[in-house]
Amino acid sequence: MEELIRKITDLIRNSQKVIVFTGAGVSTESGIPDFRSPGGVWQKYNPEDFYYQKFISSEESREKYWQMSREFYEPLKNAQPNAAHQAVAELEKMGKLDCVITQNIDNLHQRAGSSPQKVIELHGTAVSVSCLACRKKYTREEIQSWLVRGVKVPQCDACGGILKPDTVSFGQSMPARETEEAFHRARNCDLFIVIGSSLVVQPAASVPLEAKEAGAKLVIINREPTYHDSHADVVIHGSAGEVMSKVLKNLKTS
Repeated sequence: MEELIRKITDLIRNSQKVIVFTGAGVSTESGIPDFRSPGGVWQKYNPEDFYYQKFISSEESREKYWQMSREFYEPLKNAQPNAAHQAVAELEKMGKLDCVITQNIDNLHQRAGSSPQKVIELHGTAVSVSCLACRKKYTREEIQSWLVRGVKVPQCDACGGILKPDTVSFGQSMPARETEEAFHRARNCDLFIVIGSSLVVQPAASVPLEAKEAGAKLVIINREPTYHDSHADVVIHGSAGEVMSKVLKNLKTS
């Protein structure tokens, strides 16, 4: 692994525009459960109950959704940025980072010190809630206090509209601006580093290939093999935090 880490270090050193792409494998190292893994949320709840169209048309579906969301929010709220988040923030301080493209909804990149304007959230964020009618915004923490008090289906206190976390649900369109920006940035970087993503959720999984096809070097760091490993210049199957800590140490000492 040390030789592969040296290769990544050299690629970063010789690059001007580095993009980091992060997935659930980075969040799980902060103690946030992965929805798809064994024992994850989708083994306890049926994801079909939470499709966007069902959410907006069914009070029963919204009640189930908020029950799930109330449980999921606690580990997310208590999570702390890990070594991978901190390494990405350090790359920005070193002037190497073009942006972070993340599939995660936990706000941990920002909390680790990454500039909010450099974080592209492809699947939205779980730390805020919006009214689907009048667009009034709430913090997720405020809505959690309503749920804890016994409110089963929160409604907008301004217009009575449906409230929904600012995350992308099944059956809901990806955010157009963020998706377009991610592909545009990918086409213009010289190094694209995937950390902690299995690269199966589309269209996000196509972003690394966009970078590779445009001439960038591609690095994949993930515990398990991905469908795109064969396209990568360097692949490491390991812990996001451990690998990125070693990469950062090499950058600072060599």
